[in-house]
Amino acid sequence: MAGYQKFVSFLAIFPTLVVSQQCDLQFDGRVPSNFAAATFDTNNGVFNPDNVFGQGLNLGSIVQLQTSLSSLFDVDTIPVEVTISDESIFAPSADNVQTGFRRAELLIASNDGTDASTTGVKTLHFSLMKDAQRPLNLTHEYQLVFLESNDFSTNQVVLKTGTILGANTADPDTLQLFGNVNANPVQTLFSTPFTEDVFHNFAVTLDFDALTTQVFYSQGNDALVAQTQALANDVSGQGQFHFGVLKKGLNGGDDIVKNGEQEAGIDEGIIFGGIFEEDSSAGCLSLSP
Repeated sequence: MAGYQKFVSFLAIFPTLVVSQQCDLQFDGRVPSNFAAATFDTNNGVFNPDNVFGQGLNLGSIVQLQTSLSSLFDVDTIPVEVTISDESIFAPSADNVQTGFRRAELLIASNDGTDASTTGVKTLHFSLMKDAQRPLNLTHEYQLVFLESNDFSTNQVVLKTGTILGANTADPDTLQLFGNVNANPVQTLFSTPFTEDVFHNFAVTLDFDALTTQVFYSQGNDALVAQTQALANDVSGQGQFHFGVLKKGLNGGDDIVKNGEQEAGIDEGIIFGGIFEEDSSAGCLSLSP
């Protein structure tokens, strides 16, 4: 298994930053205020209604709209919680039942794996927050946001929390953004404590031509601030962005996908808001709404 490397430089190379959101959008995953949970089961133009959730479930049954909350870029839109339970066993095919995982993720409707969201220079925005009523079990590793390559061979960028498999996790209650997981060692692009009762805001600029990644971050209603320069990171391979909860099992051996151990009674979730991607080919990047 590849090792993990901490990146310690925090020099910033600034694109054309804009105080308010003016950049052209590639996709918009912010949830309209008139959405109901059942809307997620329809061809609503925001999220794919067919993935990712457990067998026998539907997308509307695993989301919880958060009408009393608002994240940095939620203007006339609402955050949504993605939840997992004992039933969150995803089966991409009849012979690939992922019994070692518990997972539920939102996929953008227009992001089919070969679309323009993974070409040129794009900036992915998202905010996420803990739910004190549905806490994670941090003895496990969780993937919360990731880009999965179109051939399913890697994650080019992935936000994790919990006890990272194959790594020495000093504090599992940390958000850690990693580069391509096939690198050896895997690069830690950015990390921050996963504090409660506040949204953690990210903007990740992905240059699919130069193969670099730059991280911006803030909390609450504060404007985003550059945390890194444009770091070398292989983001080739296109693919789909996932937003949700992928809980990896313990003691999975050589096949964690099917053999990982999960405790019973799972009721966990993460709240997401402000999901969108903007075109940064001309250097445009929004720091605040």
